[in-house]
Amino acid sequence: MMPKRASFLSVGVSLAALAVIGAVIAAPVPASRNLCALDARPQAGDPRASAPWEAPPEWAEKKNPFPSDAKSLEAGKAVYTKQCTVCHGFKGKGDGPAAPGLSPSPGDLSDPIMWKQTDGTLYWKITEGRKPMPSYKNILTDEQRWHVVNYLRTFAPKPKPSP
Repeated sequence: MMPKRASFLSVGVSLAALAVIGAVIAAPVPASRNLCALDARPQAGDPRASAPWEAPPEWAEKKNPFPSDAKSLEAGKAVYTKQCTVCHGFKGKGDGPAAPGLSPSPGDLSDPIMWKQTDGTLYWKITEGRKPMPSYKNILTDEQRWHVVNYLRTFAPKPKPSP
């Protein structure tokens, strides 16, 4: 049988350990940590934060193998809602709940300038990512990424052809 003093010491150490574990678990997560950025913010002076984000020509020329039909748009919306809204928002305006803490801020996918980007370019950007946006190469299938491209096209009005 353990002496009372040793028993109290053992209980005291156990309670202290539980208190530390509880404090770690209950600690608030800093606003700078979010799922969209995966804590991958550009450092001060990082040229990627302001440099143009252009796909390599071989990717920009790729054609979307999936037609932009109801089935594709539904699949793209499901993936976008789960993976992208935290940063880009439900309407693609770059106003998701994680957006205020990101630098550079998420792009406005509802801007008609989006139509100047090819499907291949958008697919490449989703695939490769750029800080603070993560790469979705190992998160989404090729098919899911192409469906997201089709869904992104629903946010921005298509520009009218010039006369």
